[in-house]
Amino acid sequence: MRSDDLDLLRELPLFQGISDAGFRELTQAAFLQRFPAQVTLINEGEHPDFLHVVLEGLVEMFARDRQRETVLTIVQPVSTFILAAVITDEIYLKSARTLVASRILMLPAASVRKVFAEEPAFARAIVGELGFRYREVVRELKNQKLRSGAERLAAWLLGQREIADGAREITIPFEKRVLASLLGMTPENLSRAFATLAAYDVTTSGRRIVIGDPAALWKLVQPSQFIDEWKNGE
Repeated sequence: MRSDDLDLLRELPLFQGISDAGFRELTQAAFLQRFPAQVTLINEGEHPDFLHVVLEGLVEMFARDRQRETVLTIVQPVSTFILAAVITDEIYLKSARTLVASRILMLPAASVRKVFAEEPAFARAIVGELGFRYREVVRELKNQKLRSGAERLAAWLLGQREIADGAREITIPFEKRVLASLLGMTPENLSRAFATLAAYDVTTSGRRIVIGDPAALWKLVQPSQFIDEWKNGE
């Protein structure tokens, strides 16, 4: 591993409080890999051998049951997955695959659990990370259950706009079918949702989206501090 990769890992809140010895324990058997798009990294039902850290790219967390498949979340840099399974040494409840070419750091799960047991600062950081992920799940559950498809799409667009520092033009970073599944829709329902948002001055061309009137979307969504993490309106 390159020193700048280790420095990047050190800057994550999860690893900032670890002693130098603990950090060496975590990283001495770690390795960094580049994966092309559409590579399955883990499968639900498997036991975790590694804690994965996304340094570059996008990773899709998904699940299957019979002939059905759904997207649960998209992991962006720099972030870990699936921490809960690693700490509890339980089977994965979801699968992961790269959406685009990605660079993934892999830390041995046994080392993560060892440092968790020995270093209080790391244990506190783990609890904080798990708490944050739990709150993310609750927010998304409320978003899915309390909003219509068009409202969920509008909320997602506003969130992407905030990530892009208020830009009125954004590009969906993955296929529309992935976005549909992420928002709990079929591709046909997503198309209808985009058609609904045309009345709010949203235009589309492939994956390119132009938000002509952000304030109109804001009024449609009526953002809530109990659901949404982004704050900017106009």
